[in-house]
Amino acid sequence: MNLSTILQYLTDLSENNDREWYHAHKPEYRAANEEFEALIQALIFRIGDFDPSVLHNAPQSLTFKLNRDTRFSHDKSPYNPAFRAHISSMGKLPVPVGYYLMIKPGDKSFLGGGLFADMFKDATAMVRDYISANGAQWEQIIDAPDFKEHFTVQGTSLKNVPAGYDKEHPQAEYLKYKSWYLEYPVKDAELENAEQFLDRAVELFRLMKPFNDYLNKALTGFQMPTR
Repeated sequence: MNLSTILQYLTDLSENNDREWYHAHKPEYRAANEEFEALIQALIFRIGDFDPSVLHNAPQSLTFKLNRDTRFSHDKSPYNPAFRAHISSMGKLPVPVGYYLMIKPGDKSFLGGGLFADMFKDATAMVRDYISANGAQWEQIIDAPDFKEHFTVQGTSLKNVPAGYDKEHPQAEYLKYKSWYLEYPVKDAELENAEQFLDRAVELFRLMKPFNDYLNKALTGFQMPTR
């Protein structure tokens, strides 16, 4: 694997973010995408050692398109210069939660886990209810030394604990959240050695697993909205 190929292509795309350039450089895109899919395949195999639920996935089914939806954005550049993938038991769907990777030049890459999608009100309610009923287990996971050393729980949040929940609950701060996720930043230099990055990514995803497992228990029975 040559992750520098990915960074170079995405850097060039960010500097030439228009359809004419994109279509004129399809060979470079294909080369970079091939490297990214090889990375995702390697991650699937290694994550499968501690989470076999992901092993059935094909890399190309887990990646996201470069195209941006510009209809409601002031930024009309047509592409997001980032390669992204979500690895879970149900592929790239946001639920169940899994292991997220974004490669974006300029030290903007990160490894992620948890629930990023706060637009699903049912999912938010299910997680809040679960934290309310299982706060001690939540605290045990997020206060574990290895977890605290590497991660801080992030997410969009309300100003106050929502109605129906105990404002004095030990985990009241997390009951305000609408999403609960982790982001571990990755610098461009860390991608220069693909094998070292792969080892590091798998180590961090392993540390994320109890957090993901907790959220997936909370989300048992969740149904994705139909369009």
